Amino acid sequence: MLVSFVVEWLKNVEERKLANIKSAKKRVITNQKRAERNKAIRSKTKTAVKKVYAAIEAGDKAAALEALRLATVELDKAETKGVYHKNMTSRKVSRLAKAVNKMA
Repeated sequence: MLVSFVVEWLKNVEERKLANIKSAKKRVITNQKRAERNKAIRSKTKTAVKKVYAAIEAGDKAAALEALRLATVELDKAETKGVYHKNMTSRKVSRLAKAVNKMA
């Protein structure tokens, strides 16, 4: 009996966090959706940046240039969707390009 109560309580924890006002409930749900979307976009951009650095470490300039192109696209997409600030995006792209151009 106690176990079923605890399980039921845990299921409803999220519902109890919501406010009573309809707009506040909607805001909580919207924020969760946006947080999930932003997390996915951030993960995608980080992976793209890691691929550039991996290609640089391997010494493969052609692969590094291609990875740089893809990383730039991902960073720009994240910027337009409001996940990253434009200055941060341009700084990352600049540093990546500098690292790729430094290769022999």
